[in-house]
Amino acid sequence: MFAQVMAAHAARVETCLSEMFAEADDTRLNRAMRYAVLAGGKRLRAFLVLEGASLYGVRPQQADRVAAAIECIHAYSLVHDDLPAMDNDDLRRGKPTVHVKWDEATAILVGDALQTMAFEILASPRSAADANIRMRLISSLAEAAGARGMVEGQMQDIAAETASPPLTLEQITTLQENKTGKLFTWAATAGPVMGNANTELMRSYAAAIGLAFQIADDILDVEGDVAKAGKRLQKDSHAGKATFVSLLGVEGARQKAAALVEQACDVLEPFGGTGDNLRQLARFIIDRDM
Repeated sequence: MFAQVMAAHAARVETCLSEMFAEADDTRLNRAMRYAVLAGGKRLRAFLVLEGASLYGVRPQQADRVAAAIECIHAYSLVHDDLPAMDNDDLRRGKPTVHVKWDEATAILVGDALQTMAFEILASPRSAADANIRMRLISSLAEAAGARGMVEGQMQDIAAETASPPLTLEQITTLQENKTGKLFTWAATAGPVMGNANTELMRSYAAAIGLAFQIADDILDVEGDVAKAGKRLQKDSHAGKATFVSLLGVEGARQKAAALVEQACDVLEPFGGTGDNLRQLARFIIDRDM
């Protein structure tokens, strides 16, 4: 079953991260970092790294480390996103957020440390023997996570709360491509980069599922169950922000997400049966309840 595949991939990256933290000193900072990055979750970005690596013949030990790096970036983004100055959330995955469990200063430093940890992981020859491949992974992640990617998307998202008039569908799409899509694309293309292969197929696949993921999130924000989501819902509607749902309606948003999933699955045709896990991931993204 696909759920078992997802669980196995999540276990791989969590084992890798646990081993890294086992080598670190038992400090307040490291305990808080562990709490943030080992708090469970779907591990979708790690899944993309591991499946892409498998398609391109990359050694599992290397793939696990690269998957761990993207999960460090993702965890850092969530810790900072939850802060009072951002979304001011007190729950993440059903547990107190880092600034609630510790304090704001600790949460800021946890995010800072997890971000730099990702690049430390990628810089190691254990992640890729070829220095040129390591450099490609590092430079592309810096772009995807920074002012031309996720951070810019976060800034656009904050501005959207007070935008007048509300954002258009095109503007929301651009925002989400930055905030969510750039890291999905990096994760999906890490495999062919490590395999020194062309990235275009995986790039096209990731662009489609990244947008489908965000549309599904917008639907869950309206219709989801707080207990299953493990976080506060209906934040966007309370803030008066335009979303895919507010512009397309729930049914229109579902149709758009379904079309993107079919597009993603079509891209995988050259992989034949070896792309089945990625096809199932695309369908999971819009069928999930959390």
